[in-house]
Amino acid sequence: MNAPAQRPADTVNTADLYDERGEDLASVSLQFQSLGGRSHFSGPVRTIRCFQDNGLVKSTLATPGNGAVLVVDGGGSLGTALMGDMIAESAVANGWAGVVINGAIRDREAIAALDLGVKALGSNPRKSAKASAGEVDVDVVLDGVTFRPGVTVWCDPDGILVER
Repeated sequence: MNAPAQRPADTVNTADLYDERGEDLASVSLQFQSLGGRSHFSGPVRTIRCFQDNGLVKSTLATPGNGAVLVVDGGGSLGTALMGDMIAESAVANGWAGVVINGAIRDREAIAALDLGVKALGSNPRKSAKASAGEVDVDVVLDGVTFRPGVTVWCDPDGILVER
């Protein structure tokens, strides 16, 4: 089987990619909202598992991202925001391609103006705890799809695909 043609990450459409690679990719059916200024983004996965505490999100996005996508399993909670505009600005400054949050963000309008891909379930102005409780670079499962650190994820307005 021939390898798929390489295209710039910001132009890859998930529907076309799925047509090319099929069951080599897992598709997240949970309806994440596209909230960042970058509509199409992809990169190697980094992960965090936390609940209503964004300390690890803040510290991780303050490190060099090298084009990676941070996948945060916030347990699907919309009770507090796991990322706001200052953390998102830090992600841009540190070279992250995007963030996928199984939870809420805040500062939607400011984040929409940043060159950062952001997928989240919604928003809540309430800030989270800052104790850095949670785990980094562990397998996380969102909607039955496993995200392993280092595999590639692709996101666009149609959805989220990840290498199996």
